[in-house]
Amino acid sequence: MPSMTPPAPADTRPPLPIRPQPHERDGRQSQQPGGRLHQQRLAHFASPPRVEDEIGPRRPGAIYQNVDGRFEVLALITDPREAAQLLRRDGARWAVIVRDTLRPDGQPFAVGSVWTTSDYLLREGRPAYTQAA
Repeated sequence: MPSMTPPAPADTRPPLPIRPQPHERDGRQSQQPGGRLHQQRLAHFASPPRVEDEIGPRRPGAIYQNVDGRFEVLALITDPREAAQLLRRDGARWAVIVRDTLRPDGQPFAVGSVWTTSDYLLREGRPAYTQAA
């Protein structure tokens, strides 16, 4: 039996608008290889942190404080092999041997944490010994 409804007219309606591209990928973005790094990451790769910047002002004799305590620097180890052995980390480039001055029984121990804005210097260390030529 033939249908009593009229045939659907040809699609004369305009297409629906496409939503703006979201921040996340949804498959509509071009899949170009590579990509751009964030500016902070780009700056990190452009100039990797130097050992001196990581150590900060921690020289033998210096006293610094952070949320973990107040520490006197007893020695600064810059030999990567010796630092890796002290810290038990293969990638260690340096180590600082400190003693917690807030504990009367504070024993020396090695740290490899970098100098941050939460650390502050209470007393400067003595300058490195240089031999006169």
